[in-house]
Order: sequence, then structure tokens, then C-alpha cells
Amino acid sequence: MDKLAATIAASGGHYNLKALIKAIRSCKTLADERAVIQKESAAIRTSFKEEDTFARHNNIAKLLYIHMLGYPAHFGQIECLKLVASPRFADKRLGYLGIMLLLDENQEVLTLVTNSLKNDMNHSNMYAVGLALCTFANISSEEMSRDLANEIEKLLGSSNSYVRKKAALCALRIIRRVPDLMDHFTTKAKALLQDRNHGVLLAGITLVTEMCALDEGVCNEFRQATGLLVKHLKTLVTTGYSPEHDVGGITDPFLQVKILRLLRLLGQGDARASEEMNDILAQVATNTDATKNVGNSILYETVLTVLDIEADSGLRVMAINILGKFLSNRDNNIRYVALNTLMKVVSMDTQAVQRHRNTILDCLRDGDISIRRRALELSYALINDQNIRIMTRELLNFLEVADNEFKQGLTTQISLAAERFAPNKRWQIDTVLRTLKLAGNFVREEILAAFIRLVCHTPELQFYTAHRLYSALSADLSQETLTLAAVWIIGEFADVLLQGGSMEDGEEVKQATDASLVDLLDLVLNSPYTNTLTRQFVLTAAAKLSARLAELNTASASAEQDRIAVMLAGFSGNLELEIQQRAVEFGSLFSRGDVRAGVLERMPPPEIRATIMGGTASERKPVGSTRTDVGSLVDLIGDEAPSAGGPATNGSTSGPSTHDLLADIFGSSSDSTPAASSATGGSSNANADILSLFGSSSSTPATSGPPPRQPAQSSGSNSLFDLGDSSSSAPPAPTPAPAPAPAPTQQRQQLQSYPAYEKHGLKITLTPRTAPGQPGMVQILARFTSSEGAQGVNFQVAVPKTQQLQMQAMSNSDVAQGGTETQQLRIAAPPGAQIRLRMRISFSKNGENITDQADFAGFPADLTAAK
Repeated sequence: MDKLAATIAASGGHYNLKALIKAIRSCKTLADERAVIQKESAAIRTSFKEEDTFARHNNIAKLLYIHMLGYPAHFGQIECLKLVASPRFADKRLGYLGIMLLLDENQEVLTLVTNSLKNDMNHSNMYAVGLALCTFANISSEEMSRDLANEIEKLLGSSNSYVRKKAALCALRIIRRVPDLMDHFTTKAKALLQDRNHGVLLAGITLVTEMCALDEGVCNEFRQATGLLVKHLKTLVTTGYSPEHDVGGITDPFLQVKILRLLRLLGQGDARASEEMNDILAQVATNTDATKNVGNSILYETVLTVLDIEADSGLRVMAINILGKFLSNRDNNIRYVALNTLMKVVSMDTQAVQRHRNTILDCLRDGDISIRRRALELSYALINDQNIRIMTRELLNFLEVADNEFKQGLTTQISLAAERFAPNKRWQIDTVLRTLKLAGNFVREEILAAFIRLVCHTPELQFYTAHRLYSALSADLSQETLTLAAVWIIGEFADVLLQGGSMEDGEEVKQATDASLVDLLDLVLNSPYTNTLTRQFVLTAAAKLSARLAELNTASASAEQDRIAVMLAGFSGNLELEIQQRAVEFGSLFSRGDVRAGVLERMPPPEIRATIMGGTASERKPVGSTRTDVGSLVDLIGDEAPSAGGPATNGSTSGPSTHDLLADIFGSSSDSTPAASSATGGSSNANADILSLFGSSSSTPATSGPPPRQPAQSSGSNSLFDLGDSSSSAPPAPTPAPAPAPAPTQQRQQLQSYPAYEKHGLKITLTPRTAPGQPGMVQILARFTSSEGAQGVNFQVAVPKTQQLQMQAMSNSDVAQGGTETQQLRIAAPPGAQIRLRMRISFSKNGENITDQADFAGFPADLTAAK
């Protein structure tokens, strides 16, 4: 022993594990710790060369501690195998622990372990057998499972309960790795279900549950054991206090849960097995103490079992009532589980869940956001034609205080429920109006389209709706969708609004005048809440309002028409090309009175269609949010959200662009002029005038009114019915105005390259390119040039976690002297985010290997901004 201590001291190592731990804990810095570990690892390697069992045991103990600290310890794998071969139990235990920690199923050394495991599985000491079984269950590979399956099967019949339990867990590992070997354990597993030892029974039921889940044929075979399982469960429920298995006053809750899970599998789709377990499930549900968490776990498994098997209706109602009790529990985890489970149950028995509606609605006021979210989803599922008024009132009350992340989903679900279950049209309109007032900035465009369709198809409520929207917009300009709906309705039904009248219930309303309508539109245009989309709506509504005022033929109406003409002329030079084009085209209509009446007359009601929503609320964007696709407000949305990378319309550089409602309602989004003219009943001459208004150079506008102005781009729309769609089939403009010089930002994105690396004769430049309408998407061309030549260039790039990177292969990894090679990169970043790159470059030059690293953040800050 003294000689060993001297040898260890001479090699620079510590005497035992305790001394090593003390030395490591006394280190002041990480460098000191690494030095101690390296010195000790070297001493352990040296000591392994000596065939000393005691020293090997001591060294493996220290090596496992080093492994736990995260330092390499793989060189001790073979020494662990030598410890396993030792006759001493302490050596075997440490050796198997080392094998479990230092080896996994992919190691080649594992082949050498198989023989040791097989020998120890036949050992006379049950604890040595247990060590072998424990190691097998942790690291066995498919090959090892096939080699030792027979040994495990034999140990399942052992007379020792300790060995049977561990063998059952090893069998579980085998069938997960190699399901083909399941037949080896079927007979022995049946015997395990009759075992009186709780540990063996628990392991056996776990094994059978896995087998039944993997193979329906095996499940059918074990359905004969349903009565035996019911007997076990009944014994556990009715047994009094058992100190050996008592947990919180309940006898072996772990075994009860396992039995319930197996019963759930056996009862699925089998009426006979379900009938056999109905009574015991009712007994467990009524006799289990729900005041403690351990009892709640059993009740929850009982509920899941009842809901999955062919249980009678009374048992299902009892299970749902248990979930209802969970909702009143103080523990948020239990309430969350209950709400989550009720979401799955509501489709099975809606009426039983409806009994707990008030409790579910109370959860909307919970302080935990997860509870509120689940309660909200469940509330949506509970809405029907009987409770639509109550549920909508509660959801609208919640909308007033809800977090912003809930509002878009709330407005969507409220509107859809009103569309589906509304008792009458008046109530539906009132509901949508209140939604627009409360959360107009969180309403999806499909809801706005559905509301417009509803108003168009209910002429008896058009005055009511128009006046309500007029009053709401006069009071609040901050809600975007409310503004869009009110502006659209005012433009379309201004004549109805100006006629005046009273509500259906006799309520007197303040008369709207032509001056007040123009004032309101002008107020919206100058509001700080107004964006590009709103201005487009207002300009269209103003043009339509001028046509309605022309029908009045009064002095005040003429004066307001002149105001509208001035308003439109003021936007004929707007920097927003879409707005400029609308203003120019509408201004040109003022010089053609006959044509204006036909073009701007009231549109026919659009086709009634159900509002179909695709995706979740969080995947959709509200009206007016940053979008680059061209879509009509009254178009249906399919199962997939529109691509955020669609083409931008008319080269607009700020705000979204949307189809004119005229185009969609007249039946086509791409070629709507003929349909529109036929819908308006215009003559062929009027139709020709409309088509030639902007379509040919021979068309000479009248001198009165604001002169038409050619938009400054070649792809502008020319049809009056396609003001928002650059893909219209209307004739193109014959000669576009000269395009202005591109902005410095555009030049930089298209032409400018940025030096990213220049060392050791290798230069790397990055040229970014962005596509209009795809904010956040950047294509980067990396160019590699070398003044001295570089071989085997390897270019690696990392980006922040909020960004995504795709790289193509380099054109050639060898850069010739004076030559240029390229590599393509693609980065997806949040719009407005700064592109930052961390580059790792490795190459060879004149036989010298060079590896370098550099950071780059030289791109413009607005590179990923919406264009």
C-alpha cells in the first residue's frame, strides 16, 4: 500500500477520489482546474499500465468524477471491462457504472461487454445479476438485444422477485429496440400479471402496456386478462392502510395509474372489455380522495380511461364532472390539465361540458395567461345557437381587457360565431360593429369582407349600419378596420345616409349632411392613424361620394364636389404611386360627367359566401398590417395563408396594396373591365370611353378639372377597375414617363459590394440583394479573390438565433491567382433587423494551413426593412 501511494505521488496524481475532489474545489480559476484535471488524467493513464486491481478501482472512481465534470474520460473504457471481470462485487458495481457512463449503444467496445453481461446474468449473487440487468437496460443496442433476449426471457421466470422486476424492464428495452422479439416475452408477461409483488406487477404491467401499444394482435390476446387487472385495481382501492405502499393515504398510486393506462388500451373498441371495467372505474372515481395531488393523478387517469373506452353515457358524464371539479382547484396545473382535457372531450359530449360553462368563463379572468388561453379556446368550442347571445356578451367583455395577443383570435371567432349562429341580421351587425369599435386594429381582412357582404345584402339595415358607422368613425379614428368599413360604407351608401330617417326601434338620429361627410373623409385623410391602405379607401370613397352628390343636384352638393376634386388633386403628386394613380384616375373622371356616373354607381351586392379561415389566428395578419401579397378584401382565404413573399403591386414602397373592391365584386380580379361595364349597364360608347380613358395616347382629356398625370413607373395599372392590381389584363400605357433615378438605397442594394475579409492574400466581398415585397429576405453573393492563390477554401457562416441561413456550395474551393470564385447565401431575418455574420475561413496557401475568424455587420441598417 505504501508503495502504491509512493507511485501515485511520484506520477503527480492524488491518492484517492476524496483527495482529488478536495484539490479541484480548492482551485481559484478555471485554468487551475483544467491543469489539475490534465495532470490527474495523465497520472491515471500511467497507472493503468500496471495490473493492480486496487489502483484500477481507485482510478476508475476518479475518472468517473472527471467525466461528470465534463472532461474526456474515454480512455478508461477498457479498464471498466477489466473491473467487471473482477470477482469482487465492489469492482463489478464500479465497472458497470463506468460502462453505463462512458459507453453508449454505438460504441464498438460494446461487443466486448455482451459476454460479461451474459456471464453475470447467470451469477449466483442476485445483486450481481441486478447489476448486469441494469447495465443492459441502459446501453443495449439492437445487436446486444438479439444476443441476450433468451437470457432475459429465462430470468423473467426467476424465483427471485428482485431479478424478475429488473428482467421485465430489460424486456421492455428489447421490444422497443427490436419489436420482432416481442413473441419471446408474451407468455412470461402473462405470468407477471399474476405476481403478488407490487414491484414485479408494476414492471410487468409497464411491459404489457408497451406490447399492446405496439401490436394490436397482442392487445387482443391480453384482453382476456381484463378481469385480473380489474381484480388488482379493486384490491388496491379497497385495501386499508398499508405502510409499505402508502403514498398520501392512498395505496400504491403508481400501480393504480399503470393499471388504468393498460385498461384504457384494452377497452378501446371492445365493448365486452369496457363493460367488464365500468364498475371498478366508477368505484375509483367515487372513492379516491381528491384533496391531495396523488388522488388527482388517479382521478385524471380514470377520466382518460373512461373517455377512451366504450363506456356508458353516465360514466362519461361523471368523468366530465370530475374535470369540472378540477377547474375549481387552486392549483393552476390541475386547472390547466382540466381545460386541456375538456378541449378533447367537447366534441364527444358537448352538453355535459356546457354544464360547466360558467366555471370555464370564470377562467378567462385568471391571472395565469396559459389558463386564459385554454379557457378561451374552450369557450369558442362551446358556442351554439342556444347560448350565442350569452357567450358573445362574455367574449366581448373579455375583449375589452384582453391582452393584444388574444385580440385577433377573439375578433375572428366572435365574428364567425355571429355569422353562423346569429338570431337575426340586426344582432349580427351590432355584434360586428362592437367588435370593430373595441379592437378594430386586430380584425382580419376576411372579417371586414364578410361584414361588407352582409351590409350589401340587407338593404333594410343599410341606413342603420351606415349611421352607426358614421357615428363611430366621428368619435374614434384610431381603429383601422372600423375606419375602413365606415369609409367604404359611406362611399357606397352615402345617398341612403343623406336621406335620413329613424331606426327600426323609433330612435331618432342626427341627420348627416353632404358637408359633414366630406369633412369626415378629410379628417380621416389628415389623421395620424391613417396609413396607405386607408388613404386608398378614402380616395375611392370620395370619388363615389362625388357621384352620389351629383345626383342631388343642389348648390351645396356642387360645392362639396369641388372640395372633393381639390382633395383628389392634392394627391396627384403623392410619393405613394398607388395613391397617386388613384388620384389621377379619379380626377380624370371629373372631366367626364357621363362616364363618372356609370363607373362610380353603386356596385351590385357580392355573392354571399361563407367566411372560411385557414390556419390559426396567430398565423394571420390584421387588415393593414405589413403584407406584400395582392388580395381582395372580399376574396375567400383558403387553407394556406398567402405567401409573404408575393409580388408588390405597382412598385409601391410603403404600406400594403389591395384590389379595388369593384374588381372582385364584378367577378374577376384580373380582367374585370368588361364585366364591370356590363354590370353598370353602360352603352358600348361609354364602355369605349372608359377603356380609352387611360389606355391610349389618342385619348385627350378635357381641359377642365385637374390634368391627368402619368405615374412614374412602367408597370402601373391602367384600368379604372384594377387600381390595385398590377397584373390586370387592361391595355398597358403606351409610353411610360421616364423613371426617376433610383434612390441611393436601391443603388446600394443592387450594385454595392462590401469587403468582409482581406488577409493572407484572400479577399472576400459580399454583395446583398433584396426583392421588393420580401422584407427580411436577403440574397448575398460572396466573391473570393486571391492575389497568391488559395486551395481548399472552406467558408462557414453563423447568424444570430433570430435569423435563418441557407448556403449553397462554393463554385470552386480552389481560388486561382487573380481568379474569382463565388458562393450564394440566403438569410431570412425579422423585417428591420440588422444582418450580422460570424465567418470562419480556412484554406491552404503554399502548403500552409490557415484558419481565421471574423465578424461582419457592415450592411445598411435598413437592408431588411419593408420596401
